[in-house]
Amino acid sequence: MATSVAPGMRIATTKPSVYSSCNVSKPSTAIFGTEIKRTSWTGLNCSSHISSTQAFSHSFQFTPVKLQRLVPKALSEGSSDKPVSGLPIDLRGKRAFIAGVADDNGYGWAIAKSLAAAGAEILVGTWVPALNIFENSLRRGKFDESRALPDGSLMEITKVYPLDAVYDSPEDVPEDVKTNKRYSGSSNWTVKEVAESVKQDFGSIDILVHSLANGPEVSKSLLETSRNGYLAAISASSYSFVSLLKHFVPIMNPGGATISLTYIASERIIPGYGGGMSSAKAALESDTKVLAFEAGRKHKIRVNTISAGPLRSRAAKAIGFIDMMIDYSMANAPLQKELSAEEVGDTAAFLASPLASAITGAVVYVDNGLNAMGVGVDSPVFAELDIPKDS
Repeated sequence: MATSVAPGMRIATTKPSVYSSCNVSKPSTAIFGTEIKRTSWTGLNCSSHISSTQAFSHSFQFTPVKLQRLVPKALSEGSSDKPVSGLPIDLRGKRAFIAGVADDNGYGWAIAKSLAAAGAEILVGTWVPALNIFENSLRRGKFDESRALPDGSLMEITKVYPLDAVYDSPEDVPEDVKTNKRYSGSSNWTVKEVAESVKQDFGSIDILVHSLANGPEVSKSLLETSRNGYLAAISASSYSFVSLLKHFVPIMNPGGATISLTYIASERIIPGYGGGMSSAKAALESDTKVLAFEAGRKHKIRVNTISAGPLRSRAAKAIGFIDMMIDYSMANAPLQKELSAEEVGDTAAFLASPLASAITGAVVYVDNGLNAMGVGVDSPVFAELDIPKDS
């Protein structure tokens, strides 16, 4: 494959107190070792800009060179500029919007990191009441350790947008929410407004991630769930995905990908996962198939969902029995190990990449195989069977 370096190059500079790398690259371009002087930390220009990255242009003239495929991770200062063979996930030049990132230990954060490691530019949408805490934590370096990418650099978030995906447009927001002090100081946070802001700021995106779920009555059994609680779970956890696609697909580049997160409770009984949340996940998976058809035919956009296993995230702890579910999974899944958020993030990077160009309308299980089990093998009923166990 012959290629040449385009005249405009983006050169990123990061916080000098943290070891990081400088990328000189564009999609399908050669990477050349260049000595870059570091610049100082510039601070935040406004409350919604988190990245310290600055971009400037230089003009270079190179003769075309022949390259093999490149590793998708950004090159670190100690890396060789020699191409590495393999089958890379290369998302350089792609822009991703991840809805539902409010801390540094959930699946949304892990997906953002994997996409960034593959070269994508990261934008996030954060629930409005959590926005200030999230931004302050980023600004003060509290997430620096968890921002570390495999090559030693730090994940950069280009912009954080306030988002409440329960509301499609300003007309949908009730007065008590508009005047709520947790929403004061933030504006343009409905789905329609956020999509318009992203279009104004960046023009288009390539990847859309839905990492949103909420059930106000999740601790109640389905029989005890109120109509309002049930509809709230559906609205926040499944229709929000429909709304995001409706407003973001028009600004997505053809060939783009969307990903949501579901759970095995959509098709299996998980006692304690109540409040209509199992119904919401079932709706999300059904919608994934219908949206794959509609977005694929009209916009050439792929739509998939990841059925992830239990994770000790802050959001999951609200259910109240997450530790028990993790223990159960480790005892009964075909792979006896604790699932990591990174494994889900890497799967999302694959689904967003050209390597998954023919995959759409799929539920992809990332749960150590627990979904395949019909019974729990840790039951005393199976005590006499010779079932392989991890010693």
